[in-house]
Parts: sequence; structure tokens; C-alpha cells
Amino acid sequence: MNLKQKLYDLLGQHKGKVQEAQKAVEAGELDRAEALTNEAKSLAGEIEKVKALIAEEERYSGSEDGEEAKKGIRIQQEGDGQDGYQKAVKAFAQAAREGFPRQKAAGDMMQEGVDADGGYTVPSDIVTKIIELREARESLLDEVQVIPVTTKSGRRTFKKRGQHQGFATVAEAAKLGKAATPQFTVLNYEVEKRGGYLPVTNELLEDSDNNITAVAQQWLADEARVTANKEILAVVAAKTAQDLKDLDGILKAWVGLGSAFRSTSKLITNDDGLLWLGKLKDANGRYLLTPNPAEPQQLRLCMGPYVLPVKTYDNDTIPTQDSKIPMILGDLKSGVAYWDRRQFSVKVSDSAVVGEFNAFEQDMTIWKGTLRDDCTTWDDEAFVNGYISAAAGTGADMPMG
Repeated sequence: MNLKQKLYDLLGQHKGKVQEAQKAVEAGELDRAEALTNEAKSLAGEIEKVKALIAEEERYSGSEDGEEAKKGIRIQQEGDGQDGYQKAVKAFAQAAREGFPRQKAAGDMMQEGVDADGGYTVPSDIVTKIIELREARESLLDEVQVIPVTTKSGRRTFKKRGQHQGFATVAEAAKLGKAATPQFTVLNYEVEKRGGYLPVTNELLEDSDNNITAVAQQWLADEARVTANKEILAVVAAKTAQDLKDLDGILKAWVGLGSAFRSTSKLITNDDGLLWLGKLKDANGRYLLTPNPAEPQQLRLCMGPYVLPVKTYDNDTIPTQDSKIPMILGDLKSGVAYWDRRQFSVKVSDSAVVGEFNAFEQDMTIWKGTLRDDCTTWDDEAFVNGYISAAAGTGADMPMG
């Protein structure tokens, strides 16, 4: 495992521990919360160590001559004590003040220098912070398989979960029987460029290095998260939508996923779906949508002897379209792959016109940001693109339980 992949994994583990600790506090499990907090602190220490190693590796590999690289490391050690991130902040802020120049500035620690279309490539330490901010807020990226990639295109060969048959029992010294021919799937990805704009006041460039960088980081993180959400929903929407009609339809679709995915599946919906599900009752007037006793923040839908985890997002994240309330059912981590290039670039203009916004007339600057990613289906048997009509009845007083 390379250092950047290790850092990515550690960040994910740290986020998980923090979230678990918060839930433990809410549940009154203070001893567990303290233990989880200590684990999170330990992971934070490992993260800083890996970041330092990455910075050293990039400084060394970025030089054309090994001795020059070693000399650069010695200068860093004897310098002002700034870590890699603070140096990246200083370099990014200076580049912003200079209009994100096309030429690579000495010591800016950029990943790949100048972008193909002339944009300024955001330094890797800043990118890491952007990814942290992107993952700090809940998004559909939590539901799918996120695969960091370092190339513009590539492929993965895998075997679908439902096709695994396991090894056969073989007696000692006996001949291994012929198994069925494995069915492998080849999945290609092609990283594409996505772009957007941010108008900023010229006064921002007179602010501190940290404030300039913070504005850019939060903007790019928010845009990256929303962009990913849209791409994930587009992949889901590419599968034929099924009208689930009512609670029985939800149960039928869930069972139809088969044992390969049923145990790891959940129902994903929006605020409209939460309202619809929240009205469901059994014949005794008991609500079918209830909190999980072990994790009160998590919801579950009780359908007789069956319990289906439910995850809701706001309508901005998963919109209701044409009066069809989204009911995505299944295991999206097995169904959808998000190919994360983790590369951002920025260009700037003080005269561009975007829609009704004129940077020159309004004495502002427009930053154009781009990122590179792709989103594809991994296993289309792992999920159902379902919906419930907003006009459909809730099926109250259903004979469940």
C-alpha cells in the first residue's frame, strides 16, 4: 500500500471513530466514548506521521538530482519549522494573489505543476484537507465504493458477489475436481473534468494566507461533494426505475435482491420518503419506522419478522422528481464505484462574465475550479432504483407484526 492510500484509509478510520464517539456520548455510554476518543487521537497521530512522510517523499522525488533533493530536505529541517501543510498554504495564497500563474513557482509543492489547460494545480497537502472537508459532511459518498486512482483511465477485473461459489472439499492426495468456469467482469473508468465558478471579492486577496486558503478549500470541498452526489444519482438513475407502490412492494424488492446482498442492504430515501415511511403503522397502530435501540440515530423499517435499515438525506441531496419519491434499495457499496482522482486545479479572471455576473463591472474576481473523477456501476444486481408515487397511500393499518 502506498503512503497516499494509507493516509486515505487512516482518514476514513479516524472519521469513523469520531462519529462512533459522538453516538456513544449521545447514548450516555461515556466509558465507550472515552475509549473511542483515545483511539481517534491515536489515529490522528498516525495521520500526521504519514503526512510528514508523504511531504518528504514528494520533496525527494520532485528533484532531478538526488543530492539536490537531500539538500532540500536539510534546508527544510534547518528552516523556520513550518510543516508541509503550512508551506502549501503560503504557496497557494501567494499564487492566488498573483492570479494563479501558469508557471510553476519554486517551492509550491504542486502535485503535477501546470494543469493541461493552464490551470494552477492545487498542492497535495491542500488537496488532502479538501478531501477531509468533503468527507466531514454527510453525502452519498458514504454509501458507495470510493476508489482513489492516479491515472486518467484504467480498468478493474472483479467477480460479482453472487458468482462466488467457494472452494470444494478435497481429500488428501486427491485430484481437485473441475469447477465451473469463473465469470469475471471487466470494468473501465475514464476520469473526466468537472468545473464550476466562485466569485470572490478583491479584498479577499488582502487577507491572511490561512483565510484565503480556507475559502478555496471549503468551496472546492463543497463543490466536490455535490458533484459526486449528482454523479452517483445519475448512475442509479441509469437503471430502470421500479414503482414499488407500497410497503409490500418494498419488501418484495428487498427479498428479490437475494441473500448475496440482502444482509448488507438498506433503504435510502429523502425527506419526502421519511415522511411517507413515518406514517406507516401496523394493525395495532404501532409505527413501523422506529429508531434502532442499539444506535438511536439510525432508523429501521420493521416489516413483520424483517428489519430493513433506513438512511435518509435531504431533498436537495436526493430530490423528488415528477412526484416520485426516491426509494433506493440495496447495497450501493457493491453497486456503485466512484473513481476519485483527487486532483484539483484553479484558474482566475477579473474580466469574465458568468451568467449575469460581470467580474469587471462588479470589481470582483472569478475563480474557476476543476476536479477530475468518474462514477460507474460496479454491480447492477446489488441495488434497485425504486420509487413511491407521492400520491400513493401509506398503507396504514397494514397487518404487519
